[in-house]
Amino acid sequence: MKNLIRNFFIAGRQVLIGDKTYYAWIAFLSVFILLGLSAYVDQLHRGLITTAMRDQASWGLYISNFTFLVGVAAAAVLLVIPAYLYNFKPIKEIVLFGELLAITAIIMCILFIMVDMGRPLRVWHILPFIGSMHFPSSLLAWDVVVLNGYLAINTIIVFYVLYQLSIGKEYKMSVIGPLIILSIPWAVSIHTVTAFLYNGLSARPFWNASILAPRFLASAFCSGPAIMLILFQLIRKKSDVEIDDRAIFKIAELIAYAMGLNLFLLGAEAFKEFYSGTIHSYPIEYLYFGLHGKTALVPWIWSATILNITAFFLFLFPRTRENFTTLNIGCIFVIIGVYIEKGMGLIVPGFVPDTLGEIYEYIPTTSEIVITMGIWALGAMLYTVLLKFAVPIYTGKLRFEMKEQKSYKASPS
Repeated sequence: MKNLIRNFFIAGRQVLIGDKTYYAWIAFLSVFILLGLSAYVDQLHRGLITTAMRDQASWGLYISNFTFLVGVAAAAVLLVIPAYLYNFKPIKEIVLFGELLAITAIIMCILFIMVDMGRPLRVWHILPFIGSMHFPSSLLAWDVVVLNGYLAINTIIVFYVLYQLSIGKEYKMSVIGPLIILSIPWAVSIHTVTAFLYNGLSARPFWNASILAPRFLASAFCSGPAIMLILFQLIRKKSDVEIDDRAIFKIAELIAYAMGLNLFLLGAEAFKEFYSGTIHSYPIEYLYFGLHGKTALVPWIWSATILNITAFFLFLFPRTRENFTTLNIGCIFVIIGVYIEKGMGLIVPGFVPDTLGEIYEYIPTTSEIVITMGIWALGAMLYTVLLKFAVPIYTGKLRFEMKEQKSYKASPS
């Protein structure tokens, strides 16, 4: 154990080593983190009055980002299955970086929940053993369990694999196999429970649809892998990690299938809402066409729809998805399109009109935007640090020689 701790700190020193670009990137992110922290301290002091959330719309930009990021975290399963279960070598070589992204996304999800709470110091009320979780009747309690459980599973898998690599050994499937099998339904569960949080509010007809959970999963398997594809190309360019083009193109092919399913489910939901013509179609009418002159989200959702459809065709044809220019354009379109559709395009219309028939148009305040940017910057820094820790071990530049549990030796990095 003593040697393990020493080795951990030796590997951790890699975080402090980098070129001018690395230090500039960390400094750039630090500026946004400090701005976000400053804005959050003000929100903590003055309360949620600094946000645009009111009784009419009690969720906003924070929960929108939370919903999007849960999907990013769940998308790691798209790499886990072909890598560990089917032993597809090109993806097996990069699955570790997808799991690091899942860890980062879950931590960001927890941060967005925390900043959305008006009294964050009362979070202990929903902690196991300490507070009263009201498990299993409370869906919020389920969310606490699945998010933290998924974080723990991925963290254990990643650091076990890194430890084995650091001492020059292969990881044993007999050790992490059960966790890998468990992580697959658990990844599905984190986004399913997120959908159930909305489904359970029967007074909000926009969310009260059984198709919501499948839609969440389909969109997750679009946006999450799209982010991974961009990150994998950056990792390949900036480090000695070798990433096979076959892995990138296979993930792009999977995105095409997921995007087709996502658009189909969206179309099915739109047909049900518009064709029925009931009063329950007001939220989606507000979203796509405006309601009583209120049209704040209309240009955003139509932009998202156009981007998603365009991206689907870019990923559908091998000629465009295997061309890195059009591939990256498609990835950016997917990320922006799903972010809008699954974020503000999902949360805000659920509150329009409110229970008294009032139409309150939620527009995030500067404080909300700055805090959100701060959390995204913190997530980017966390992923950067995790890569700096993992890449030297992964590429074999950092190895430890264990001798009778008494000494250690690290190869130069």
